[in-house]
Amino acid sequence: MTRPEPSPLEVLLAQSSALHDHLCPRQILGVRSALAAAGALELEFPRTDKRVLVFVETDGCYADGVSVASGCWLGRRTMRLMDFGKIAATFVDTKTGQAVRVFPQTDLRQRVRDSRPEGQKRYQAYLEAYQTLPDEQLLTVQDVQLTPDLNAIISVHGKRAVCDKCGEEIINEREVVQGGQVLCLSCAGQGYYR
Repeated sequence: MTRPEPSPLEVLLAQSSALHDHLCPRQILGVRSALAAAGALELEFPRTDKRVLVFVETDGCYADGVSVASGCWLGRRTMRLMDFGKIAATFVDTKTGQAVRVFPQTDLRQRVRDSRPEGQKRYQAYLEAYQTLPDEQLLTVQDVQLTPDLNAIISVHGKRAVCDKCGEEIINEREVVQGGQVLCLSCAGQGYYR
């Protein structure tokens, strides 16, 4: 007896699970969000090129699910973390500029809790529902426009500057000029540390 081929969703969930040694509901939402974005943008995922840029609004399991399914990663410079603490991501086709933001429907968790069988734990109910619900009952997909300039975000590979204050190298056109000095964001007062 031959075993049926796993579905594309099952393959991606197995890859995401391998990153964590388990599968959790947020990984599933990340994978499903990326697949929904692929459909909305009419692109194939996961990507091996840099055509898609993703702004993920939280870190952790959701971001890993998005990465596995989209092929976009922080290390490849095709993902940006916008730490809004939301289970959401915006996917941008860098060729056309089209962007979609994908997030779980706001009443999703309550609907899953209300419909779970007697005695089933919430966690297990989320795992099952997030894998089986159709996209239109699981996710919201919105067309959006980016507020920052896409070319400024992507920048030019190989551009380097040196901060006139701290002497550290700055890559990817992230320097600023203040009072005639080339500064890194930290020295320009926009740092996350002191």
